[in-house]
Amino acid sequence: MNDNGPQPNAFDIETLTKDNDTYRSVAWTGRYLQVTVMSIPVGESIGLETHPETDQFLRLDAGRGRVVMGPAEDDLPFTQDVEDGWAVTVPAGTWHDIINTGDEPMRLYAIYAPVHHAPGRVHPTAADAEADEEAGTDEPPDWSVQP
Repeated sequence: MNDNGPQPNAFDIETLTKDNDTYRSVAWTGRYLQVTVMSIPVGESIGLETHPETDQFLRLDAGRGRVVMGPAEDDLPFTQDVEDGWAVTVPAGTWHDIINTGDEPMRLYAIYAPVHHAPGRVHPTAADAEADEEAGTDEPPDWSVQP
């Protein structure tokens, strides 16, 4: 995986996603959107979150999970079981989580618009991602277009 920034790129996203063992790795960063790959261990989740100004598209390439979404952290009326081949669309400002309910790592990729993470950033675990966000070191690049 080589995040070459806002340069043309082509890669086998299915293989990259299925072979990824990290919680989250940035695969490509453009000016307006970003592609990441994720691996969520059995019984864990991407983590309940919201992105106020970022739409998100996620696609499972392996495993099973349960999507929950809603207008507030404690109001998640949308629930859907998903598996390999399913897509999830998350409107900006929507609280969401995907919990691995299967018996193998859940592999997925996510497309953010606008860019949400630092280019090329690799987070081996969810704890690493959280620490990076708290430290303010996982910010979109200056050359990306932000709201």
